[in-house]
Amino acid sequence: MTTTETNWSESESPTGPEGWLERAAQVSALLAVDAVERDRAGETPFAEVRLLRDSGLVTLLGPAEHGGGGQEWPLAYQVVREVSKADGSIGQLLGYHYLWFWAARLVGTPEQVAVVERTATEGRLFFGGAVNPRDSDVVITDEGDTIVYNGRKSFSTGSRVSDLTVLEGVLEGTDKHIFAIVPSNIDGLTFHDDWDNIGQRLTESGSVTIDNVRVDWAQAAGYVDKTFTPRVYNTLNVPTIQLVFVNFYLGIARGALETAGAYTREKTRAWLHGGHERAVDEPYILDLYGDYTSKLWAVEALADKVAEEALVIHRAPEEVTARQRGEHEVRVAAVKARATEVALEITAGVFEATGARSTASREGLDRFWRNVRTHTLHDPVAYKRREVGAWVLRDEIPEPTWYS
Repeated sequence: MTTTETNWSESESPTGPEGWLERAAQVSALLAVDAVERDRAGETPFAEVRLLRDSGLVTLLGPAEHGGGGQEWPLAYQVVREVSKADGSIGQLLGYHYLWFWAARLVGTPEQVAVVERTATEGRLFFGGAVNPRDSDVVITDEGDTIVYNGRKSFSTGSRVSDLTVLEGVLEGTDKHIFAIVPSNIDGLTFHDDWDNIGQRLTESGSVTIDNVRVDWAQAAGYVDKTFTPRVYNTLNVPTIQLVFVNFYLGIARGALETAGAYTREKTRAWLHGGHERAVDEPYILDLYGDYTSKLWAVEALADKVAEEALVIHRAPEEVTARQRGEHEVRVAAVKARATEVALEITAGVFEATGARSTASREGLDRFWRNVRTHTLHDPVAYKRREVGAWVLRDEIPEPTWYS
C-alpha cells in the first residue's frame, strides 16, 4: 500500500477529538482500499505502520509540548476502533502501541516518563512488546550498574515494525518483575517471523529470543537505587489493554457490518421464492441488520462509558485505591464479555444476509471473523463473566493478575 498524496508528515497534527477522529477515518479509508489483498499476502506491514506515523496517530497520547496530541484514553480507544474497521491487524498494532507508550506512566519514575514520552513523541516512534505471561519468565541478572535479560517469548506483537520494545522479566533469585524499554534493533533481540495464524495476520506477533540484552539499572522502570515502590496504578496495564481489545473487536465488527451492508445493497439477490425484487426489501435481511446494529450500538455505548469512567483513575494515578481499581476491572470485564460475544456473532452471521456468493475469496468477508476469532482466544471470556458475578453476589473485586 502507499500513503498517497496526504502530506501528513509535513502538516500540523489535528486539534481536538473531532480532528483526531477525522484523521483516523482518513487512515481507515486508505487501509480499506487494499485490505483484502494485504491480508492475503500477509507481508510485514512496514507501509501500514509508516501510515500511522505519517498521520500522527502514533502521537495521540503524547505530550502536546513535544508535538503530540495531548489526548486521553477514551479518544485513543475510539481511534483504535475506527482504524480496526478497515484492518483489525493494524488496529491491534496501534492499540498495543498506545498501551506500551503508556507503560512508562504506569510503572516509571517521573524522570523516566519525561524522557520516554519526549523521545517517542518527537521521533514518532512505534512501540512493540515482548511480554507474554503464559511463557516462562525471562531471567534478569544483576551485574552491578546493568541488568541483563535472557529468555524467550512466544509472542512479541509489533516485533519487526517497532522502533522500541518493552521487555519484562524477573530478577534472578527474587520475585521482582522489571520492565525496560529498549531499541527493537538492539543486539541480542531476535524476532523469528513465525506468526502464522488464521487471523490478525499482519500484527507481527511472532516469537522472540532475548539473548544477553543489557540495559542500565537507570532504565529499569520505576526502580530507584534498585528498589521499586509499588502503587495501585502499576496494575492498570491489564484493564487498559483489555479495553484496547474491546475496541478493536468492536471496530472489526463494525467493519464487517458495513462491508456486508455494501455487498447486500450492491450484490445480494433476493430469494427467488420470497416475493421481493431487491435483497434490501427481504424481511429476514432487514431483521438481521437491525438486530446486529442494535447490539453493536449498545456495546459501543458501554465501551465508551467504561472508558470515560476510567478518566478519574488516569488523571490522578497517585490517588487510585485498590477498590476503585477493582470495580473498574469489573466494568472492563463486563464490556469485554459483551464485545467478544457481539463481535463473533456479527462477523460470522453477516453471511446469512450476504448469501453464498459472498464467500468467494475475492470478497474477503471472512477476514473479519478470522481476526476476531483469533484474538478473542487471548484469555477465556468465561473468567471475565465470573469476575462480574463474584462482584455482584459476593462483593468481591478481582485480584490484580496478568489477566485481571
